[in-house]
Amino acid sequence: MAGYGLLSPALLIMVAMLALPIAALVLLSFWRQSGYTLDTTLTGANYARIFGLSDSPTVWMGIPFYLAYPVPVILLIKSLMMSLTATVTVIPLAYPMAYFIAFRVRSGKSIWILLLTIPFWTSYLLRVFAWKIMLGYTGAINSGLMALGIIHHPLDALLYNSGAVTVVLAHSWVSFAVLPIYVSLEKIDRSLLEAASDLGDTRWQRFRRITLPLSMPGVIAAALMVFIPTVGDYVTPTLIGGSGGSMVGNLIQDLFMKRNNAPMGAAVAIVMMAVIALIALLFVWLTGYHKMRARRR
Repeated sequence: MAGYGLLSPALLIMVAMLALPIAALVLLSFWRQSGYTLDTTLTGANYARIFGLSDSPTVWMGIPFYLAYPVPVILLIKSLMMSLTATVTVIPLAYPMAYFIAFRVRSGKSIWILLLTIPFWTSYLLRVFAWKIMLGYTGAINSGLMALGIIHHPLDALLYNSGAVTVVLAHSWVSFAVLPIYVSLEKIDRSLLEAASDLGDTRWQRFRRITLPLSMPGVIAAALMVFIPTVGDYVTPTLIGGSGGSMVGNLIQDLFMKRNNAPMGAAVAIVMMAVIALIALLFVWLTGYHKMRARRR
């Protein structure tokens, strides 16, 4: 019972701050909004609208969607693709930094870890605004390219599209990815590498057969830390993406704040959370799978 007593404060905070808001969101998703009137009668009309079929398809990226209201599903798929692209971009950038700190830095590792947190000393909003200035029509990138004579007119394609949002998301979350990979690399028993070296393995063979497999739980955790928050991001698409870089978070914000349709916004949010939960479970399974393979080795 003493253990439950120690756990109870944190458990109460988690219930109050996490479980109850999610439960309220689920309940709200089964209500309906008519103008300024909120109908609290339980109904699945919002979900039926999201997944309701239509005879005339809406084509997006060459794919026909036979949905009466295809916007949530299309934006969710688009958000997943952009977040996946950002995650795939972040991991190769974060891994070398984590590897350098874990294997090459002999002393003062805490200072290097502190340096990784420097981007968090400023507001996330300010960092996004800085990217907007750099990618703008008269921004630093266009001005630099024109000064070098590479282009003669500013490029419009640098801003207000999915690519710009993906770049900013990758930059914003790369520091988060370094830490779990570093922890995973730091836990690797160095005697395994020494034994492999004594048996004639090259550096690449040691990395491929020992370092990379044993660090995969950290890589998967880093991917999870980047992928989940970026799917629902709405600040970066609002400032950087414009209409061409909108994500599902922008639709949820629009339904809650502008269209006065909180139940539909809640339903879209629940669908997004369910999809992310399934993907998170896949990541957890991959972590367990790689741990099992590492033990067998």
